[in-house]
Parts: sequence; structure tokens; C-alpha cells
Amino acid sequence: MEERYLTVSALTKYIKYKFDHDHNLEEVLLEGEISNFKHNSRGHFYFTLKDDGASISVTMFSSFAKTVKFEPKDGMKVFVKGNVTVYEPSGTYQINIKEMKSDGIGDLYLAFQKLKEELEKEGLFAVEHKKKLPLFPKCIGVITSPTGAAIRDIIHTISRRYPMTHVILYPAIVQGEDAKTDVVRQIEIANQQALCDVLIVGRGGGSIEDLWAFNERCVADAIYQSTIPIISAVGHEIDFTIADFVADMRAATPTAAAELATPSIEMLKGNVNYYITIMTKYIRQRFENEKLLLANLDRRIDAGNPLTTLKHHRNYLEEYCKQLQMIIQKVLLEKKSSYRFLEGKLNALNPLSLMNKGYSINTVNDEIITDVSSVHIDDIMITKLKNGELKSKVIEVKQNGK
Repeated sequence: MEERYLTVSALTKYIKYKFDHDHNLEEVLLEGEISNFKHNSRGHFYFTLKDDGASISVTMFSSFAKTVKFEPKDGMKVFVKGNVTVYEPSGTYQINIKEMKSDGIGDLYLAFQKLKEELEKEGLFAVEHKKKLPLFPKCIGVITSPTGAAIRDIIHTISRRYPMTHVILYPAIVQGEDAKTDVVRQIEIANQQALCDVLIVGRGGGSIEDLWAFNERCVADAIYQSTIPIISAVGHEIDFTIADFVADMRAATPTAAAELATPSIEMLKGNVNYYITIMTKYIRQRFENEKLLLANLDRRIDAGNPLTTLKHHRNYLEEYCKQLQMIIQKVLLEKKSSYRFLEGKLNALNPLSLMNKGYSINTVNDEIITDVSSVHIDDIMITKLKNGELKSKVIEVKQNGK
């Protein structure tokens, strides 16, 4: 016989069919404690109903949620009525409720309210004890889990908004029995080291049980005694813990805490540019005003002052002398140039200049010899050189090689 395999969807539909047609599950009355309560934007309620031994997912659609006379909160004990069914996408069973009644406040919520009242009477929430956050922190300490989403969100936000600050992680357990001791120890270490200008203490969202470490008396005392300003960033926007009330500043989320702890570098740049523009405009206006005032004073002082006329003529004379001197210089340059030109031509025509090159002038009877036919044997010939003359007697005359 051939084996037949079902799809997961088919099996889930079959199980859901069984749930939906089981008369015992059509109307179930349950009591338990609310955990992980969510009230979404469409008005639906989603939470977990639990007791000491088990838990079940609960959905209450907005049409029924409107009939609830109180605001459900984590830790509350309630009575609910609804039908048990299967949520097909995840294959899990849940109860869709139509009615919900309060059974008072759960143990954790009662403990929260009791400690809150005690600390408020002791003054731990007083505004006058809140320390101011630094405007430009050089170092920010973060006390949270090193592996959670909170530290990633905080570092990313700080790097984006104010990258010149330094971040120190003080790793702490933030959930469970040991969480309160670990958080207190890291707050004390950060204060002993005194390296940070502000501390962010917190974690991401969770149930009231998950966040309970931040509702402990020892954590509240450590935050209050810290000399470093502390921002509490526990859970999501709707979550409140004792740490939020004691801290110097409460942030709705870890990302919001990073934004509270740092200025925006883009905003700072804009402010600086704005003030530079304002200051430049003011300085220019002040300069123009002072210059105008000075000009007015000069005109008032100069009016009727004989020295002004003298100064005016002196300036005119100095300017005239400058122009005359320039003309004289120009004429001198032209004359020097003309002189050098004539001197060059004269030197070129001067026979003495040729003697410097080895040439000589020969004369007979004080007549310059220009033709060999004018010279005879036994004539006395005078040869003039650049540095003297020679006297010689002609002993032979050759003409055209003869």
C-alpha cells in the first residue's frame, strides 16, 4: 500500500478543525496572570496568560477589547472567557477571548507599587536630586548586556549623532536572579573608575518578569548614589520601572537614551553656521557705523581748519613733484639710450678701434698709403699701431705680385 504524506498546512488545518469542533473548547473559562501585554494601534489586545505551571497565548480583538473596563497590565490576575483555537501560520494553539475581568493586582505589580511608594516618600524621586546631563560628553558608559539589541542601537545612534564621544561598555546580566547584583556592581565600578560623563543603564523590552531587576531596591539605591548622571533606558515606551523614577533622566528606549545623552552634530553645525552668520553681519554693520561716524567727525574737524588747505596743497605739490620726477627720469633714459647708440656708431667708425684688433696705419710724408704706386724705394714709412709707431725704410716695392 502506497504511503500518503500530509503537508504541514493540511495537518494544521485538521488539528484546527478538531479544536473548532470540540464543544469543550468552544467556551473556556480561565484565570491567570497577564504577561507580555501589548495593545496595538488597531485596538487589539495580545498577551500571555500564565500560572505557575503553564502559559497560553491570548488574543482579544478590538470589538471585544472596547468592553474591558480597566487597562490591562503585566502582573495582573484576570478571569477570561473565550474559545480555544489554532493559529495556523505558527501551528500554535491560543485562546480568543471575548470577556475579561480583573482579579486584583498580581504579586509583582503589588511589589512594584509598594516599593515605588516607599522610595517616593524617602525622596529618591525628588527633582532636586536629579543631576544635569553634560551638553558635550567626552565619554558615555553603557551598562547592559553585551549581546543584546540595546547596545547595538545605542552605539549606532551615538556614532551617527556625536561620533567624537567615546563609549565604554560595562557588560551586565540584565535578566534573571543575578541581574540586580550585576547591574549594581557595574554602576559601582563605573563610579570608581570615573571615566564617564554620563551612564546609560538598561535593556530592551520584555515582560514584567524580564525587567524585574530594574524594580529592585538595591538597583534603585545604586542609581541614586551614583555621582555620574544616569539615564534609565529599560524596555519599550510603555514600560516603566523603579529605575526610571530614580534615574536623572528616563528614556523610552535605549535608542532614545543615546539621543538624550548626545547632541546632534548636524544640529551643532547648523547652530555654529547660524551664529557665524549673525556675528559676521553684526561686525560688518558695526564697522560701517563706526566708519561713518569717523568720517562725519573728520569732516566736522576739517571744516574751517587752515591746515586742511595747507595739507591739500602739500599733497598736490607732492603729486606734481612725483610726476615731474617721472618725466625727468623718462627723458634721461631716452638721452642715455640715444647716447649709447651714437657712441656705438662712432666706435664702429673710429680707426683707432681697428688698431685694437691688430690693424695699423702707414704713411709716407704724412700721407696715408692707399696705393702701392705712391711708395718708392728708400722712402721713409711711418707705421702707427695702437700703442705707438714704427719708422722703416722701403727697400722693395711689389705691385700685383711683381
